[in-house]
Amino acid sequence: MKKGIIVTTVALIAALSIATASQAATYLSIATGGTSGTYYAVGGALASAVTKGGKIQCTAETGNASVANANLIATKGIEIAFVQNDITHWAYNGELMFQGKPLKNIRTVASLYPENVQVVVAKDAGIKSISDLKGKRVGVGAPGSGVEGDVQAIFKLAGLTYKDLKKADFLDFAAVTSRFKDNQIDAGFVVAGFPTASIMDLTTTKDVDLLNFDDAFLAKLHKAYPFFVPSTIPAKTYKGIDKDTKTPAVMAILITNDSVPADQIYDFLTAMFDNLKDIAAVHAKGKEITLKGALDGLTAPLHPGAEKFYKEKGLIK
Repeated sequence: MKKGIIVTTVALIAALSIATASQAATYLSIATGGTSGTYYAVGGALASAVTKGGKIQCTAETGNASVANANLIATKGIEIAFVQNDITHWAYNGELMFQGKPLKNIRTVASLYPENVQVVVAKDAGIKSISDLKGKRVGVGAPGSGVEGDVQAIFKLAGLTYKDLKKADFLDFAAVTSRFKDNQIDAGFVVAGFPTASIMDLTTTKDVDLLNFDDAFLAKLHKAYPFFVPSTIPAKTYKGIDKDTKTPAVMAILITNDSVPADQIYDFLTAMFDNLKDIAAVHAKGKEITLKGALDGLTAPLHPGAEKFYKEKGLIK
C-alpha cells in the first residue's frame, strides 16, 4: 500500500511538473532607447501591457535607439526593438550606415506613431531655416544613430555638409539638453515623438525654439525619401513655443528577427492591442497607437506571426 502511495505521488509530481512547464510564460525583451527619449517611456508601458495579457513576460530594456537596435535584432541579441521606419528601410536594403551590409533577417511587427524631426535652436542664434545652420554649433545625433541618418538625408537635400558647421557634435538626446544648458551648442536634432522629455526639461530653463520647415522643403524631402512625411507640432507643446511648427516625421515601428517563433509574435500583438489603454495612460504617444494604423509605413517584410494576426483582424488578405 505504502509503495502504491509513493508511486502515485511521484506520478502526480511528474504530471504537475509537465503541466507547469507547458504553462510557463514566454520571455521577450524589447530594446527601446535612452531614458530621456520617447522609446523608453512608451516601451516600458508596452512591456507592462503585453505582460498583462498573461502569455508573455515582457521587459523593456534601455538601448541606443534605431541603428543599434536594428543590429541587435539582426544578430539575435534581443527579440523585439523600437526602430524608425527610415532606418529599417536602410538596414533591410543595405544603404547609408548599412552600406553593403543588408540586414535581410529583420521583420516588421507593427507601426506605432509618428516621430518628428525636432530641431531645437537657441532663440538668440539667428536660425530661421536649415541653411542658417552654417557656421553654427549643431548636435547631429549620436554616432551612427537614426537621428544622424536623418540629419544626413536632410543635409544632402539642403546642400549642407558637416564641414559647413562651426562644429558637428555627435550627441544623444540627453547630451543635447546638457550642451544647451551650458551654452555649448546653437542647435540640436532630436527625432522622437512629442512631447519629448528632454526637450520639455530644457524649455523650463532655457529660451529655445523649434525650427520650422517650409512647405517646399518638406515636399522635396518626401519626394526624395517617401518615409519622411510632413507633420506639425502644435503650439504650446513645449513651454515658450507658442506657434505650430512644421517638421518632417518618420514612423516609430517594432521589428523582430525572422527566427522568433510566429506564435510568440502573434501572442505579443494580441496582448498589446488588447491593452492599448494602459499604454495611452502612460504617454501621449500611446494614444496614437491604433490597430487601424498598425501597417502604416512599414519598410521591411512582415513577420509571419504578425501576418497571421493582421489577417485575422481583416487588415490584410
